[in-house]
Amino acid sequence: MQARKMVLTALLVGVVAVVTMVVNIPLPGVKGYVNIGDTVVLLSGVLFGPLTGLAAGGLGSALADLLLGYGFWAPWTLLIKGLEGLAAGWLIGRWEKAAWAVGPAAALMVLGYFLAGSIIYGWGPALASLPGDLLQGAVSAALCLLLHGPLKKYLAS
Repeated sequence: MQARKMVLTALLVGVVAVVTMVVNIPLPGVKGYVNIGDTVVLLSGVLFGPLTGLAAGGLGSALADLLLGYGFWAPWTLLIKGLEGLAAGWLIGRWEKAAWAVGPAAALMVLGYFLAGSIIYGWGPALASLPGDLLQGAVSAALCLLLHGPLKKYLAS
C-alpha cells in the first residue's frame, strides 16, 4: 500500500506542475503569474490527505515555477503551496466538509503570496497582485468543490 501511495503522490506532483504550466497568466507587477494549479493542490489534500497535499502542492508548484522561468519564486511556492495542500488535507479530516477545507486553505495561499510579495517587492506591488491571487484562490476553490464529489465517488468505487 505504501508504494501505491508514493506513486499516486508522484503522479499528483506532475499533474500539479502541468496544470499550473498550461493555464497561467503573467502578473508583471510582481513578476509572477495566476494559474489554476491550486485546484489540483486542493484536490490532492482533500482526497488523499495532508501529506499528499503537502508534497503535490509544494513540489509540483515549485517545479512549475522552475520550468516556467520563475525560479526566484520556487522556494516561496514550495512553502506556500505545500502548506495549502497540507491545510486542505488536515481541515477535511477535521470538518469532513470540502468547502470548509478548501476555502481556508486557498486563503492561506493568498496570504502567503501577499506576505512573500511584501518581503520581496514591498507593500505596493504585493497589494497590486492581491486581486489576481484572490481570483486564483476563488476559482481554484470553486473548481475543487465541483470536482470533489464526483472524484470522491469514483475513487470509492
